[in-house]
Amino acid sequence: QVQLVESGGGLVQAGDSLRLSCAASGRSFNNYAMGWFRQAPGKEREFVAAIRWRAVSTNYADSVKGRFTISRDNTKNTAYLQMSTLKPEDTAVYYCAAELGFSDLRVWNNYDYWGQGTQVTVSS
Repeated sequence: QVQLVESGGGLVQAGDSLRLSCAASGRSFNNYAMGWFRQAPGKEREFVAAIRWRAVSTNYADSVKGRFTISRDNTKNTAYLQMSTLKPEDTAVYYCAAELGFSDLRVWNNYDYWGQGTQVTVSS
């Protein structure tokens, strides 16, 4: 009952920045946590960042700490992932996800809804 649509991906050079957006809609509880995952070719889906409904808690993968920032604007039903100092190893399809419980947000299987993904490619 929640639809998620990512946007903002593209082709950039190493060191550049991108901001991904995830717009949510639907007729369910609005008190959902949001997460970002990514999947590179031939690799498993990987946790990137997550944020709770009231933004009292955030979580980042070690590989993106200090470079990526997750945020949300609940009045717009939108979550964001600001990515800075991008590296070639950040190249992946990035997915946003929504979780309506209070589970471990680093685990992809704990999420209830997923977007279609947006491609981020970082050249060296």
